[in-house]
Amino acid sequence: MFLEPHFKGQRSGWIEVICGSMFSGKTEELIRRLKRAKIANQRVEIFKPRLDTRYDDSRVVSHDANSILSTPIDHSTKLLSLAEGFEVIGIDEAQFFDLELPTVCQELALRGTRIIVAGLDMDYRGKPFGPMPDLLAVAEYITKVHAICPHCGNLATHSYRLSQDKSDVLLGEKDHYEPRCRTCYSMGNILSLHP
Repeated sequence: MFLEPHFKGQRSGWIEVICGSMFSGKTEELIRRLKRAKIANQRVEIFKPRLDTRYDDSRVVSHDANSILSTPIDHSTKLLSLAEGFEVIGIDEAQFFDLELPTVCQELALRGTRIIVAGLDMDYRGKPFGPMPDLLAVAEYITKVHAICPHCGNLATHSYRLSQDKSDVLLGEKDHYEPRCRTCYSMGNILSLHP
């Protein structure tokens, strides 16, 4: 494979994607990896979509209240300038970003940056969510984490929306969503009415 001269001797970057349903530990795993990078004295920065204000305006917070300071941004292209000088970049709630995020991540990886992305792989309808399918296609490493289905105890892979709201983006916690396995997800409202 031929590389352009400006790539010779450059440290290689890569993309890691952490995906799964709601309450599966995606953000917890992202925070864990970023903290390990900081312990190794690497220059680390984390970004999240500005619209994600569920727990905090400027912190990435897992459902069990573990947190790390982040920079909220409106569009993925801002990463190209804001990530300058960092060795490791974390991106939380990637499903809420624009469809340019995979291209931006690839550009940063070509610059030698380790990119760690966390996000829902499917929306509440069970369909691929936002830029996540393209990120999964270009990532060097993929970790799929699972929650536990509260109805049967099997591994949960889906995020079931408990409310009747049909909007694509509905920020919420256990009041709006619950993790479900494939079977319980397909049973739908039957389980919601008879817990």
